[in-house]
Amino acid sequence: FSFKGTVKLMVTMFAILSFPVFTKADCLHHHKTNNCTHSEITKYGFHSNGMSVLNFSKNISGDNIEAIVNLLPKNHRQYKIRTIVLDAGHGGKDGGCLGKDSREKNLTLEYVLALGAKIEKAYPDINVIYTRKTDEFIELYERANIANRAKADLFISIHCNWNPNTNPYGTETYVLGLHRAKDNLEVAKRENSSIFLENDYQKNYDGFDPNSPEGNILFSMSQNAHLTQSISIAEKIEREFEITSSRKSRGVRQAGFLVLRATSMPAILIETGFLSNVNEETYMTSAKGKKEIVDNIFRGFE
Repeated sequence: FSFKGTVKLMVTMFAILSFPVFTKADCLHHHKTNNCTHSEITKYGFHSNGMSVLNFSKNISGDNIEAIVNLLPKNHRQYKIRTIVLDAGHGGKDGGCLGKDSREKNLTLEYVLALGAKIEKAYPDINVIYTRKTDEFIELYERANIANRAKADLFISIHCNWNPNTNPYGTETYVLGLHRAKDNLEVAKRENSSIFLENDYQKNYDGFDPNSPEGNILFSMSQNAHLTQSISIAEKIEREFEITSSRKSRGVRQAGFLVLRATSMPAILIETGFLSNVNEETYMTSAKGKKEIVDNIFRGFE
């Protein structure tokens, strides 16, 4: 194989091994003429005994590779989502950041309720759970607990950004990780400061101080086993913001958000725009802006 061919084979093998496992009994269209790929896939090394494996005793030619790739369902989800938790940032006594004419806790709730309704309509098989559906205060650790108890497959926390400088604008989507820039650290410190409104916050977070740069860095080094999937979803959402709605995407970033640390599934935190920027606030609070933000997140999630 050439280097290019070897890489292609490796990618193909990965795609095959992540292919949903079907038996003929599971295959909904197996008995329909010329529709079922089940027997064709088996020919290339799949077995219907509960495992998806390649038959390594077979010499796989370039034509075989192309045939296998063509048999894989288009746009199939490698990571099947059965339960999703939507988290509207802040709430109740925690108002979040303020714009000239808006408050973060209210906007995030509007976005989340609209997004959840859209997912429920398009994918009735997905169980959508909300950390809050009203203006109430929910501790950061409890938001993660809600997702963990539900054994969720994806956690999406939605927020609005703010900066003392009124010039910055655009979207950012965060995954758990090290603060690679000062502004990432400042966003995490601001969002994490909600814990000061909680009772016994030092006990709940092992003495973590959100105002300590050292504490934030050490905290964010905790391992995230779902980082790759989180980044993939975050990239898709940022791409939607930028390409579909022509907004400025500030990219996918890493920071030590408390609400992401304790989740045991892929998890992202979306900063939908800066309320400190008057023009962006006007967009974010408009009917057009609200719809586009929800649609962008939805298409990225798909």
